[in-house]
Amino acid sequence: MTKYLIITEKPSAAQNFIKALGGKTGHFSDWDYTITNLRGHVMTLKDPEEMVSDELKTKYKSWHVKHLPWNLADLSWARTYIRNRNPRTGRSESTKKLVDEIKVESKRGYDALVIATDTDPSGEGELLAWEAIQAIGWRGRVLRANFMDESAKGIQAAMFNLRDVSDIKQDGEYQKGESRNRWDFASMQLTRIATHAAKKNGFKVVAREGRLKSVIVWKIYEQFEAIKNYVRKPFYEVKFKDPAGHIFGRVTKDGEIVAYRFDNEAAAKQELAGYQSSAIANERHETRTQAPGKLLDLAGLASIAATQGFDSKEVLSTYQKMYEAEVVSYPRTEDKTVTPEQFNEILPLVDKIAGVVGVDTSLLTHRQPRRTHVKKEGSHGANRPGLKVPSSLGALDKYGQSAQAIYQILAKNYLAMLAEDYVYDHVTANLAAYPEFKTAYNIAKELNFKLVYDSAKATRADDTEEENGAGQLGPMADPYVYEGANKKPTTPTTKWIMAYLEKYNVGTGATRVSTLSEMARGTKAMLRESRGKLTLTETGNVSAILVKGTWIASPKITSRLFEMMNEIGQFKINQAKLLESVTQVVEHDMPIMLANGESLTSILGTPKVKPTVKRKITEKMTGTWKGQEISFAREWSGHAFTDDELAKLLAGDEISFPAKSKRGKEYTAIGKLAKQTFKGATYYGFKLNPKK
Repeated sequence: MTKYLIITEKPSAAQNFIKALGGKTGHFSDWDYTITNLRGHVMTLKDPEEMVSDELKTKYKSWHVKHLPWNLADLSWARTYIRNRNPRTGRSESTKKLVDEIKVESKRGYDALVIATDTDPSGEGELLAWEAIQAIGWRGRVLRANFMDESAKGIQAAMFNLRDVSDIKQDGEYQKGESRNRWDFASMQLTRIATHAAKKNGFKVVAREGRLKSVIVWKIYEQFEAIKNYVRKPFYEVKFKDPAGHIFGRVTKDGEIVAYRFDNEAAAKQELAGYQSSAIANERHETRTQAPGKLLDLAGLASIAATQGFDSKEVLSTYQKMYEAEVVSYPRTEDKTVTPEQFNEILPLVDKIAGVVGVDTSLLTHRQPRRTHVKKEGSHGANRPGLKVPSSLGALDKYGQSAQAIYQILAKNYLAMLAEDYVYDHVTANLAAYPEFKTAYNIAKELNFKLVYDSAKATRADDTEEENGAGQLGPMADPYVYEGANKKPTTPTTKWIMAYLEKYNVGTGATRVSTLSEMARGTKAMLRESRGKLTLTETGNVSAILVKGTWIASPKITSRLFEMMNEIGQFKINQAKLLESVTQVVEHDMPIMLANGESLTSILGTPKVKPTVKRKITEKMTGTWKGQEISFAREWSGHAFTDDELAKLLAGDEISFPAKSKRGKEYTAIGKLAKQTFKGATYYGFKLNPKK
């Protein structure tokens, strides 16, 4: 009997496989199996100095630019276990234990390992599985289970269609993931260059530069510069208006310089004197239709959720929990359409989903696949509601603060596809006496899908709206002087940066969201995201100034890098070709970054020096406790222990005294002396009794 060891990406995925197959171990179809799990990446590339020969270690450890660029042929690309601090105990824990457990399990007579990690566009799932497989020294068959979602049906279908990927050199997804991983690792040279340039000029920051980060931080900085330097420049031109308020003007393209647009009102009034009222001619009405907007990816979803006060980190975290519960579809998809199978799968649930989000089912009359939204190509399908429909929006709160917003956006966006096209009357006309003066506007006739959801409007980064009008045209229009002005640059927002990245095809929807979330995280954050608005930190401003004019900050260069990584997965180019580009980028960008560093002070001013906070030295008490000599703090939370209290503590007795909480609330502290741990270090001190 064939026997498989199924390796999932994380414990929650393992639980879904257990439910789908009938247990942690058992028999399914015509084979036996055991399910185990990783915890994301269990291996990581070693530090550069650990991947080179002894004589090169100093060079590769140094952050000085004289040692750059690296010769990537020097690197062994060896991996090591990952160490993380346990937030509960404060102790550092290694993934070695988990890898060793899988290694022991793999020696129990399995015919093949089954990679059952996420099937994501970047090849990340393939990469982290192979890292573990190589770490345990497996030499047998390796099969791949590609599942669209973690439903029982999706998992079972994947297990019936296992693909042999035993030859790692022919596993395109792994090759793509590993190449991307090595490129990003080697690009740390750019971070070293930028950080060196910053510190040389007095800014003690770690300037993290990378494929997406640099594009994002530079674009935000550039936009703030445009806002800062904006000067309103009014212009004046002659237009006509009819009694219903319809405007007639000459067609002018954005940025076009035309003779009839004046810098001063007097010149426009002079031209106005040459015009008279005119009848309106050539009125035409054309019935037009507009199909529902496209289905969303994670970036589109996050940009809409941001306007409701939810940042990228919150959306990512909550969406993942909802996905694992099968309430929404796979997050890290590149698809913006669904397959016919996916469409038919969710069709019976449409009315139930509509009921949860308050959509009138009488609007959902287009229940046939649209060619614009349903295509045979694709894998996971666009982000959409899952097959488990919640009983109510309130039932989603357990997944996170943004759960209700996420579900409403996804559900309404998907349901809009099942509504009829928007129908409107497109009206055009011109002036009889001055044919070059024209008007065009729309009159809504049947709103249809717009009564459900308009994703085009929801994801639009600017404030432009389609021309709408009402009322009878004409019969006459009168000339007047119209005052306009150059448009002020828009404030950077999550929606705005997502639209920019999509325009230049930089990254996938999921990587855009995860990168933005990472950039806003921790004390070394490059930006802040608040209710959808983006601002740069000092680190972000420094990083942005350093990458001005560099390739790493160019959306076109970054888009090409993403294309090359996909080409590796398709075996159109090899890994060496991609890694050559790292060296090319470093060689091009290094002198630019160093030169940009010289302007940091003139642009940002003198770096702020953080005041040194003197640490309060707490008086220590030494005594014998439980037969051993210890020392401990003589005060706790502002309370200095009396001699009597100290004696009781050393005797192992409980004491009590008045205390105040951090919020200033008075209470009675009751506790005794105890051995404790903080951030992995052991110490002795007063310990408050747990609340009963």
